[in-house]
Amino acid sequence: MPKREDVILFSGGAQGAEAEFGACAERFGIEEVNFSFDGHKPLRTRGLRVLNHEELAAGEVSLAYVSRLMNRRYPDTPTFRKILQSIWYQINNGQEIYVIGTIQPDHTVRGGTGWGAEFAKLCNKPLFVFDQDRNGWFTWDGEASAWTALKGGDDPVIEHVHFTGTGTRVLSASAQKAIEDLFARSF
Repeated sequence: MPKREDVILFSGGAQGAEAEFGACAERFGIEEVNFSFDGHKPLRTRGLRVLNHEELAAGEVSLAYVSRLMNRRYPDTPTFRKILQSIWYQINNGQEIYVIGTIQPDHTVRGGTGWGAEFAKLCNKPLFVFDQDRNGWFTWDGEASAWTALKGGDDPVIEHVHFTGTGTRVLSASAQKAIEDLFARSF
């Protein structure tokens, strides 16, 4: 297990899952970096890293590609593009990825959070999703292209010094507890 003084949480500081990951990081003495951009109002400002236009451009992705990959349409607005670009930074910097959301029948995760999960798959990073509808942790098996449910004793533990915590803005009580338990198991 990594020493907590070496560990960094990468997130976005938004309401819901990201704010809870950040609050737990602070309680457990873990450094956090929250990627944002001008005009965005994150809930958490500890470790705030405002990306400039050049940095945001490094995370540019085709909306047509993302829409096709995710089997849904996304708005073609400057703000939404910046959200996708900042998610790129979160996933790119984490060595393992923790997402709070809902896994859909097509194996994607609902909402904008889903792009983070798909990008983690493309990068072959360890990926864990707490599915709020099923009230449990799942991990992505890239070889089988399937989600595997984790049982009580197999719940994830943070094993890398750089990890990402992201997810839905609407956090259930069980998901909040899952984040707290993840930190307690890991540190």
